[in-house]
Amino acid sequence: MPLAFVGTASALVTTVSAQQSVRAEPTVQVTGAVSQSLTLKASDLAAMPRASVRTESNGIVTTYEGVWVAEVLKKAGAPLGNALRGAALSTYVIAVASDGYQVVFSLGELDPDMSGGQFLLADHANGQALFGETGAFRLVVPTDKRGARSVRMLSSLQVVTVRK
Repeated sequence: MPLAFVGTASALVTTVSAQQSVRAEPTVQVTGAVSQSLTLKASDLAAMPRASVRTESNGIVTTYEGVWVAEVLKKAGAPLGNALRGAALSTYVIAVASDGYQVVFSLGELDPDMSGGQFLLADHANGQALFGETGAFRLVVPTDKRGARSVRMLSSLQVVTVRK
């Protein structure tokens, strides 16, 4: 039985437009104790200095590409480098996934000037954009022996300063 279109062309356009707005481009937010909250899309990350790391888990090697987390935090105005001293050392970052998974990092460990560690906000794996059940963004901790702090489906970095 052939399908027949019932309604008007404007109803069809409205339906298509509503569906497109539901599929908004994924973002990752940086909020909290920063001078400027950020909402970053993949295109914003693509315009920033790029980096890559190689990880191995259960014999599977993956090369992630993205932006160092410290660069993203600097862009938001988090106290890094020489500004990371005194009360700022009680600052921490909660990496939050869209499914509610959360991991806490001290701001000091995310600052390569302090810890020497590099953490990547990845948007590509093995040359392909991240998508689907892994999400569009992932926080990668390449030096961890287990991948538990590598947050897939990353939706936000919440910067928090402990108050006395």
